[in-house]
Amino acid sequence: MNSTWGKIAVPLIAIAIFLGLWEWIVWLKGWPNYKMASPSDLVPAFWKFRWLFLEYGWQTLWRTIVGLMLAIIVGTGLGMVMGFSRLMRDALYPLLVGFNAIPKATVVPILALMLIGQHDLNTVLMAFMISFFPIAVSVSIGLSTLEPEYRDILRSLGASRLTIFWKIALPKTLPEFFGALKVAVTLAFIGTNLMEIVSPHGRGLGALFDSGKISADYPLMFAVLLSLAFLGIVLYYIVVALEKIFAGWAERPQG
Repeated sequence: MNSTWGKIAVPLIAIAIFLGLWEWIVWLKGWPNYKMASPSDLVPAFWKFRWLFLEYGWQTLWRTIVGLMLAIIVGTGLGMVMGFSRLMRDALYPLLVGFNAIPKATVVPILALMLIGQHDLNTVLMAFMISFFPIAVSVSIGLSTLEPEYRDILRSLGASRLTIFWKIALPKTLPEFFGALKVAVTLAFIGTNLMEIVSPHGRGLGALFDSGKISADYPLMFAVLLSLAFLGIVLYYIVVALEKIFAGWAERPQG
């Protein structure tokens, strides 16, 4: 099988098997759709609320992307500061770890009270706050583990710190950066929907899920979950494509 087609077919087959097992278990247990919806129950829900899925899906997607972009900028900046300075690394790591340990569901009402009426802003901020940590840590580790021999050789040849960063440090950090970005993509979606559900404002897929929960519409609730999974998979593979472009050299050939 062609490697490109194989990379497309294998995930699709895995998803089909998962949906088939899900359908079979619901049929085997005899669960009604108000207890556990099956994949076949979701098609009518998607069709009935198709315009809401398009509108709310776009709202969730753009807020997630903006929050993720902000996480990349801030996380990369903090990672560079900690990677190049042991003093800053020792000072900032405890603060970052402590902040990341705080359950983000407890931060949602604080943001909602601080930014009353700023629904887009507080949703973007939640996506940012929950996703920047792995990026900052990965960049910091990548830069702090840079072999000192490389820096000594380039400095002896008259290279500036900026040149050392662009020629050695940045390329070395890219594999760790993209690895963290794959994690940050899913975390950003979690942050977005956490704000949409816990602090409802009638926007995004989280609000649609909350509406299904209030009306006990299980097919709608599971349809929202599958929509979120689909958007997360799409963004994940966009990151994979960017990784192949900018850090494909780090990928080891499969034997």
